[in-house]
Amino acid sequence: MDCRAAVDHHVCNGVCGCCGALRPRYKRLVDNIFPEDPEDGLVKTNMEKLTFYALSAPEKLDRIGAYLSERLIRDVGRHRYGYVCIAMEALDQLLMACHCQSINLFVESFLKMVAKLLESEKPNLQILGTNSFVKFANIEEDTPSYHRSYDFFVSRFSEMCHSSHDELEIRTKIRTSGIKGLQGVVRKTVNDELQANIWDPQHMDKIVPSLLFNLQHAEEAESRSPSPLQATEKEKESPTELAERCLRELLGRAAYGNIKNAIKPVLIHLDNHSLWEPKTFAIRCFKIIMYSIQPQHSHLVIQQLLGHLDANSKSAATVRAGIVEVLSEAAVIAASGSVGPTVLEVFNTLLRQLRLSIDYELTGSYDCAVISAQIIKEHEERMFQEAVIKTTGSFASTLPTYQRSEVMLFIMSKVPLPSLHHALDAGKAGENRNRLTQIMLLKSLLQVSTGFQCSNMLTALPSSFLDRLLSAALMEDADLRLFVLEILISFIDRHGNRPKFSTISTINDISVLKLKVDKCSRQDTVFMKKHSQQLYRHIYLTSKEESNVQPHYEALYSMLALISIELANEEVVVDLIRLVLAVQEIAQINEDNLPVYNRCALYALGAAYLNLISQLTTVPAFCQHIHEVLETRQKEAPYLLPEDVFVETPRLTKSLDHLVPEVFFRQSKISEVLGGSGYNSDRLSTPYIPQLTDEDRLSKRKSIGETISLQVEVESRNSPEKEERAPAEEITYETLKKAIVDSVAVEEQERERRRLVVEKFQKAPFEEIAAHCGARASLLQSKLNQIFEITIRPPPSPSGTITAAYGQPQNHSIPVYEMKFPDLCVY
Repeated sequence: MDCRAAVDHHVCNGVCGCCGALRPRYKRLVDNIFPEDPEDGLVKTNMEKLTFYALSAPEKLDRIGAYLSERLIRDVGRHRYGYVCIAMEALDQLLMACHCQSINLFVESFLKMVAKLLESEKPNLQILGTNSFVKFANIEEDTPSYHRSYDFFVSRFSEMCHSSHDELEIRTKIRTSGIKGLQGVVRKTVNDELQANIWDPQHMDKIVPSLLFNLQHAEEAESRSPSPLQATEKEKESPTELAERCLRELLGRAAYGNIKNAIKPVLIHLDNHSLWEPKTFAIRCFKIIMYSIQPQHSHLVIQQLLGHLDANSKSAATVRAGIVEVLSEAAVIAASGSVGPTVLEVFNTLLRQLRLSIDYELTGSYDCAVISAQIIKEHEERMFQEAVIKTTGSFASTLPTYQRSEVMLFIMSKVPLPSLHHALDAGKAGENRNRLTQIMLLKSLLQVSTGFQCSNMLTALPSSFLDRLLSAALMEDADLRLFVLEILISFIDRHGNRPKFSTISTINDISVLKLKVDKCSRQDTVFMKKHSQQLYRHIYLTSKEESNVQPHYEALYSMLALISIELANEEVVVDLIRLVLAVQEIAQINEDNLPVYNRCALYALGAAYLNLISQLTTVPAFCQHIHEVLETRQKEAPYLLPEDVFVETPRLTKSLDHLVPEVFFRQSKISEVLGGSGYNSDRLSTPYIPQLTDEDRLSKRKSIGETISLQVEVESRNSPEKEERAPAEEITYETLKKAIVDSVAVEEQERERRRLVVEKFQKAPFEEIAAHCGARASLLQSKLNQIFEITIRPPPSPSGTITAAYGQPQNHSIPVYEMKFPDLCVY
């Protein structure tokens, strides 16, 4: 009896263990979704029952997930892949159907199963797991999760992106799945503050290079769809297109503080794979970046590129040039004014790299103290310098007008000039460095000024900028002078007339040029009153340089023509005519022993300009005189006309010593014909004499003695006490040397005195300042009395200066309130 009972009990236990009716309901529902033959697929009716049960009893979701996970792991181990697919399909449907608070624990089981599939070496299982993860990533969960981790998925998906499977088709599928998986991770974590920060470097250093790796394998054809939305279905499924879409989505979600972590891996990837030198891929990457990020973050990308350029200061020139080219492209894309608050720092970095490149080119080494193992190629450094100059212009084009003016002043302040404030490097190597630096910086300045539009010339060319720019016009180097002229032209030409004066000619009817001429504004008039003599002086001195070639004369002609169109009133027209006649006199007298070509060029330049200005003034008698001289030259001396001089092979004469008077433009005749039309004939009949300043002594000119002697001559001409002066001292080398040294010392003393005065007024007590000013009241009153006496009977204007009435004869005194007092007399 006992034995029978024991057997019966054993049988009963076995039956209970195997009987499905005694198993938990959720397990029975899960088991029922699996068919006997896996090829039959998921049993849909039973799946609906399982889904209904999960919705009715959400607390059972975690157990359902754990049991499904257990079955899947067992099936993977037994290589029953059909059942694995059925289990994942069931998981997907449960995920899509159940959005309740209990889903978090179910997701843990789901992610465990996905991870198991991704760990498999079977490509199909990896793709299956990825597809399920992507579906899960698109679900918006109601409640956040505190304990979920995606580190494994980031690593595994990144690894799949680099798949090197032997079969191309399978390799493509695995890489595509990897990219989709990364995209899913980003979508799932980027907006969930409770998740691990996807923007942390340990994640970005895996995600971004994986996407760039697939971008590298793009087809060579350049004709790609401009937008992923317009791509074909085949292109959309390619790893390249998917990687680009994923990268754009990633960058589009980047906030201000995340830009750096997203961009740094891009820079490192380009470094590691030497992708700066072809630069095509690097430019493509940063175009994607600049178009994808929020516009207000553009300057952060620019700053990182600048920092990377500094970090690669001693890299090969081709690498640096690639970075700079990318900078240029990025700057063009950046919205206006988005370079950020540190605008000058951008240009400071570029100019610093330019200076370093010049040093590398001259020394042949990246480190002057150590012999560099790497050979520096001069042409590569020149290529880099040109890239920096181009980038400088690209940056400037994105800036508003006021910032652009600051940048030009900043660049000009970096140009080494022979002045007290900017000592030049000594020695032969120093001269080469100075010259290259001057040329490169002026080329950069020309790039920045090109297309610069400013209605107010006083704002566009402040004195601090113009003085330094014109100082460079007095340099020996012909290239420097040409750059200065081109920069000035780019400022003055505000209506796009420059191309119409690219060739010098004596055109019969200037109406065919279709010039855009506006009336000279009040601001332009003020600018010319302040700076016109300065401009005329530099045009005059530049025109007499022996090293001038055709481009110099073309630039001078454009300069004169554009001033006449943009900035001219009657007084300016008179001064320009006097200036050109003085230039003709340079060629006629030839005190500088200029070659025949230079003299003919000056004659031709004067002919072309006077032909233009005569038609602009529309004074018939003036036009007739110019036409007569041009006809005489055509018959007697065609080598004095631009059509014979400014050609590829100039047709010149051997000697200019026997020219007839009829081939010259006569100042007396022009004064007569223009005076009859209301122009200031007295001023027209006065020969132009340039105003000379300390620039001539401080600048590096060939003949300092000539400049100083001319200064002495002008002073003696204009001095009312010249009869009472002692005989002029004989000028020798020692005299010139002493004059230069003494004046330098005097200027140093004057600068120190001014500094002390400023410091005194800043720090001294008010009572002391008031007492000091009161002591000078009597002196000031005496000076004012002298001025009042002068206003009653003004003295005649000295030769070569502007009269108080701006070119008109004075027949009456000027009221005190209208008179312009000297600066030192104004209190």
